[in-house]
Amino acid sequence: MCAFDINKSERIELEYAPEIPGLSFRRFRGEPDYPKILRVIDGSKEADGTERSDTLEDIARNYAHLHNCDPERDMLFVEINGETVGYSRVFWEIQADGTWLGFQLCFLLPEWRRKGIGTAVMRFCEERLREIALELIETGKITASSPCFYDGFVADTEIARESLFRKNGYDAVRYAFNMVRPDLENIPEAPMPPGLIVRTPQPNEYRKVWDASNEAFQDHWGFFPMPEEEFLKWQEEPIFDPTLWRVAWDGDQVAGMVCSFISQNENVEYNRKRGYTENICVRRPYRRKGLARSLLVQSLHAVKERGMEEAALGVDAENLNGALKLYESVGFKVVKTHTIFRKPVIVNTAKSE
Repeated sequence: MCAFDINKSERIELEYAPEIPGLSFRRFRGEPDYPKILRVIDGSKEADGTERSDTLEDIARNYAHLHNCDPERDMLFVEINGETVGYSRVFWEIQADGTWLGFQLCFLLPEWRRKGIGTAVMRFCEERLREIALELIETGKITASSPCFYDGFVADTEIARESLFRKNGYDAVRYAFNMVRPDLENIPEAPMPPGLIVRTPQPNEYRKVWDASNEAFQDHWGFFPMPEEEFLKWQEEPIFDPTLWRVAWDGDQVAGMVCSFISQNENVEYNRKRGYTENICVRRPYRRKGLARSLLVQSLHAVKERGMEEAALGVDAENLNGALKLYESVGFKVVKTHTIFRKPVIVNTAKSE
């Protein structure tokens, strides 16, 4: 068990931590930790083969809109002689089917891996998530019989992280793909279904688009409704550009959408011109009519008109609506695989301790 008093000290003593000179653990200190978080993310991404271009503004925006997470209790910082070399954060969601999922994010600089630190941090995350699950049972937000799982999302390039999950009893339960269309030439034709029009939503319609997206994804695997905090953060992000979206309307009702975006920071860092054709969804009454294909094709043209030379998206490998075949049919190819790892949370054991 981790031994600490949340009301007395920012230092956390982990009884199961490896014996490394100068190693210590502490809590979140607020905004002064944002540059340290960014340094650890930047220092990890090359070794992990992950592409991201975070800024301090991105970190601050994310932490201003956290949900189901109390950073003062749910974060752990790893230090060597007072220098931050890693951190973790946990949060949770309740799926539409009542399943409770406890997520853990963890970043550790490559030079400090394979020394037992990652295992200690994972154990801390699991203990904290188990406490949260018990608190939710006690307050009636979930029941003692609700399925509860620890959950982790790992790219196929994150070798050390995948090894850590497998070593600690996690099983692969689902896969997702990153896909790229390497050029924007020879985009196929795909006419709109009759009776629908495509237009840019007005600011007072952003909520309607958001709600339609939540509705469209509700029958997808692992769905949980996106909360208000995410809606607010979405509109503050630099990539938020409704003029790039292709939203289909049936009168004043949203039929489907592709909410494309361009990350200028990412394109500069990786020396490319890529647009993302993401949040591809169609509400149930409008499916099987060719709408998703038409909106995706229109979105490819939209990012091309902005000077982009390639497009990318993410997809659940087992999407029941045939999304993978659709994306392949318009020229997207799989470039990376992600694995979702899970392990049951033994809440009854925790409650009796």
